[in-house]
Amino acid sequence: MAKGEEVSNKQVLLRDYVYGPLKETDMVLSTGTVHLKAPQGSKAILVKNIYLACEPYSRKMMMKGDNAIEPGSAITGFGVAKVLDSDHPDFKEGDFVWGITRWEEYSLIKNPESMFKIHNTDVPLSYYTGILGMPGLTAYAGFFEVCSPKKGEYVFVSSAFGAVGQIVGQFAKLMGCYVVGSAGSDDKVDLLKKKFGFDEAFNYKKEHDLDAALKRYFPNGTDIYFENVGGIMLDAVLLNMRQHGRIAVCGMISQHNLEHSEGVHNLTYFTSKRIRMEGFMVFDYYHLYPKFVDLTLQFIKEGKMVVMENIIEGLESGPSALVSLYDGNVVGKEVLCISHE
Repeated sequence: MAKGEEVSNKQVLLRDYVYGPLKETDMVLSTGTVHLKAPQGSKAILVKNIYLACEPYSRKMMMKGDNAIEPGSAITGFGVAKVLDSDHPDFKEGDFVWGITRWEEYSLIKNPESMFKIHNTDVPLSYYTGILGMPGLTAYAGFFEVCSPKKGEYVFVSSAFGAVGQIVGQFAKLMGCYVVGSAGSDDKVDLLKKKFGFDEAFNYKKEHDLDAALKRYFPNGTDIYFENVGGIMLDAVLLNMRQHGRIAVCGMISQHNLEHSEGVHNLTYFTSKRIRMEGFMVFDYYHLYPKFVDLTLQFIKEGKMVVMENIIEGLESGPSALVSLYDGNVVGKEVLCISHE
């Protein structure tokens, strides 16, 4: 295909704002057209998307509010792409990049300053949707910067089998911490312990009393909680935090499909236990990416960190893949492959 040529562009569009559980019918497959040229003077880049990450981030963008996806527009999310044309001095044709793109074959990225150029291609490019991309940097920033861990501390990670939780647990083990994770199936619990090196893990769906479960694994309490779930899990954790405990709020996936979020009742423990709870966004830590990627690449190459991916072929598989994030059956980082380079 020649530069400037107009070609068809398959897309996954948002049908309308989503309230309640996400359904495949909330998204629609469509075909538009695109010119394979970045407009002169725009400082934009035109990319061919290769991998798209299935993330709770995309689900959150489907609810009406600031920065929401407009109905009729392509789903927004993180991905890996190849630059086909560039009007920006920092990017050239043939560069591989990762960052926020759209669920379509080709995307015009109008603000490429938020994209990261991929310099290390001796690992699979799909890793930049996961351990070397947004989930990895999120885990690194939340654990090391927000939680300020110390060797020997007790760490609990909810949704530990998720893309971020897996990485947090591995960072914590490399730091010399004792790590327990929760997941939604016995198979995931086994993998957390046998593949990802967690000291212990439990199936929260089998626990009728989360407070009792946490006391079983943390008889002396936990120093750090990496929060991915919210709701009743957060309430139980507050009962089991040690004095001066730290909670990094990465997400609350249990609340995404609720029209009204669940209340949290054990807030008085923030005072009596001097707990610090801090929400964070990965975008605030983009400046740490070079330090993060150097460290993590080293760990991967030395076999100290492992990666589990579930590669799904085809853009048309996107709606079902995104919905499946909420059924508890996803094993590994879920990635859409829409082009083979």
